[in-house]
Amino acid sequence: MGTASREDEDWAFESREFLRGLAVGKPIIFTSTHSLPPSDDVPRDIGTAEINGIDLASELLKNGWAKLKDLKRDPTEEDLRKRDIEAEARAAGKGIWNPHGPKARKTNYMMPTDSQGFLAEYKGQPIDGLVEQVKDGSTLRIRLILPDGDHQFVNIALAGVRSPRVASKPGEVSEQWGEEAKFFTESRLLQRYVKVNLLSVPNAAPTPFQAGANAAAPPPATIFIGSVLHPAGNIAEFLVSAGLARVVDWHAGMLASSGGMERLRAAEKSAKEKRACLYANAPAPSAKTNGAALNGNSRSFDATVVRIWSADQISVVERDTGKERRLQLSSTRGPKISDPKQAYWAQEAREFLRKRLIGKHVKVHVDFIRPREGEFEEREAATIRYGGQNTNIAEQLIEKGLATAVRHKRDDEDRSPDYDKLMAAEQLAATEGRGIHSGKDMPAPKQPLNISESANRATTFVNGFRRLGRIPAVVEYVAAGSRFKIYLPKDNQVLTLVLGGIRAPRTARNASEASEPYGSESAEFATRRYLQRDVEIEVYDADKSGGFIGALYLNKTENAAITLVKEGLATVHPYSADNLAWAKQLYEAEEEAKQAKRNIWKEYDEPAEQAAEAPKEDANGPLKTEYMDVIISDVRTKPQFAFSIQILNTEGIESLKKLMREFSLYHKTAAPAPAGFVPRAGDLVSAKFSDGQWYRARVRRASPIKKEAEVTFIDYGNQDTVGFSDIRPLDPRFRSLPGQAHDARLSFVKLVSPESDYHEDAIDRFRQLCEGRKLIANIDHKEGQLLHLRLIDSSNPTVANDPCECINVELVREGLAKIDRKGCRYISAYPSMARKLQEAIATAKRDRAGMFEFGDVEEDD
Repeated sequence: MGTASREDEDWAFESREFLRGLAVGKPIIFTSTHSLPPSDDVPRDIGTAEINGIDLASELLKNGWAKLKDLKRDPTEEDLRKRDIEAEARAAGKGIWNPHGPKARKTNYMMPTDSQGFLAEYKGQPIDGLVEQVKDGSTLRIRLILPDGDHQFVNIALAGVRSPRVASKPGEVSEQWGEEAKFFTESRLLQRYVKVNLLSVPNAAPTPFQAGANAAAPPPATIFIGSVLHPAGNIAEFLVSAGLARVVDWHAGMLASSGGMERLRAAEKSAKEKRACLYANAPAPSAKTNGAALNGNSRSFDATVVRIWSADQISVVERDTGKERRLQLSSTRGPKISDPKQAYWAQEAREFLRKRLIGKHVKVHVDFIRPREGEFEEREAATIRYGGQNTNIAEQLIEKGLATAVRHKRDDEDRSPDYDKLMAAEQLAATEGRGIHSGKDMPAPKQPLNISESANRATTFVNGFRRLGRIPAVVEYVAAGSRFKIYLPKDNQVLTLVLGGIRAPRTARNASEASEPYGSESAEFATRRYLQRDVEIEVYDADKSGGFIGALYLNKTENAAITLVKEGLATVHPYSADNLAWAKQLYEAEEEAKQAKRNIWKEYDEPAEQAAEAPKEDANGPLKTEYMDVIISDVRTKPQFAFSIQILNTEGIESLKKLMREFSLYHKTAAPAPAGFVPRAGDLVSAKFSDGQWYRARVRRASPIKKEAEVTFIDYGNQDTVGFSDIRPLDPRFRSLPGQAHDARLSFVKLVSPESDYHEDAIDRFRQLCEGRKLIANIDHKEGQLLHLRLIDSSNPTVANDPCECINVELVREGLAKIDRKGCRYISAYPSMARKLQEAIATAKRDRAGMFEFGDVEEDD
């Protein structure tokens, strides 16, 4: 027989095949005549062998599959008999004496060099194979008999299972049960014919965001993953059933569609029940997998989906109890909106869930509770099914390439009951390059333009909206029963919509305020009914704060204003209602709510109502709350800590993008600075930053002697020292747009002083929390052009329930900042923030955080 370095001798395979078919698997009597030196520590004997009384050597000679050796002694009677047998075979042209010669074939002892091409050619079609070697219980070396007659050696890892490893080198130790698993497979398959189904190469779990189509070709595989079928069945299933192999979860994608994974799971269950071999110490089935309740809550229930939080989290309301529950999709991980590479797919996944589920009836089964871990709260993990076919939404999401299946630890029983289907869906998505498996670098979605940013901006859109009539939209957020944040998908714009003709009770804007009676109920009703729904809006006017006044329609017919009034969660505002076409319906709805004594009208008394005065707004207090999206564009530490911001979602930012494109093109061809040009303090110039790009800048000071100037880049806030050779006068066409960087500081607090051992930690923590991320900011005070900002991380789940929860407070809580009473005298106008900061100081002292590590210190000046 040949090897990787030499060809087979003529007739070698046929000769061995004759002996294999004659002997393998049968009882044999072997008589040793003498021993030879061991080969690879394997003893070698020479002798005679019989099967059922037939001498094997004579049988080989008789059929022409062996030759007699030349003897260096006188022949015996037995030798003469064998010569006669050989002569008869030669005369008859049997075996190697066949005058036509051996059949032409090629035998490749090495794995195919083009493993992907070989897999593509033979995947899905059973191939005859002969097991040549068993490396361990689940790893075989097989001679494939290809359709054209050639032989191809391949290494096969059994799909869906893994046996313990067997020592392959001197001094190594086999894993427990490894030798038993190897013998189990050898005794059944070694040198037996089998059917081989090639399924994959071991690139493990398909990983999202792989390199694109231009990536280098993968190296030749050293092994294939496949199924090996004996006439008695699939050896993998027998190995698992005997407790000599474990199930490999990530192979589910290859086997689930054929039912192979289901059979392996059944075999695994049987082995665990028998406590066989590898499963001797298997944990008992988790009690959490049974029962009707979990932590006192229903385990299986019907519900309505009311909110999509992310690509893998939703909120539902139980049909029977009305309780809202936030759920994680079991064994599913969606893309993260915070990762620029994943942001596009995160939004696609969220939109997929919104269109499929929001407002729809679903069947929920809570599979397990994911415990609190790091920044993640405890979460119920559930399988969500919807529609007439009870479709698992997680399976659909993964199949579209909009999420992946979680890789659970081997003995982790907390997983989806459809886990194998989820893995199969991911395999399909990866194979077809869908969604996150496409390898495409999709740009992060553009932030929508906020056209309610100011009254001036809103006013410019009113006439256009009036002409359009009803406009398709999505409800992004519910601020109160009659106040909504609306997204216009067609134009990528957001606006604030105030329902005309009604007044809903006010809800508290912060912890120091109290909601009006039924304010929270009104907001909750509107949230559950309209949040994230596809709606239509009509706009009639704009208010003084930039909000648009109009109507909102659900399912084309339901007028939200009428519904809220009918539920007793809003009242008619006569002055604005009388001009509306549906004023009569509003008054009728209100009368119906009064008669039924719903909500606001629960204690309705008409005489008292007539005498009551409408509540008046408190005109005194801190600056009006006005949240805006910002990004920290620069952090400076010298001469003191400071930072700059850019305000996002504004026309200025959009204009800056356009300007910078034109600016870059201009500087590729623009002439150098005029001879003798000397920049002066206060000049607007073009300056080259250390990244080699040109930006708009203002000269702070210049040194004609050193021929360099200190400049501030007006669109980003950072500062640098630039040589005169890299400074040019700013062309007039680039002067009209104001600088987009705004100098800012933290409201209420300041970082620990530079003399503190924690000053560097404080700056590093600020960078970690803020740099390169989109934040929400509120201007609490203006000091000339310097903005005092409250910075809010929208990804922090506590922010939604506590508007005082912000990065300013977090730095104090970590002992890295302190209250700045001298620099922020306005703090008394924000009593809720003052209380929050005092709580943060108490927490820092309790935890000995930051500057409190070695005891109490003065937390302010």
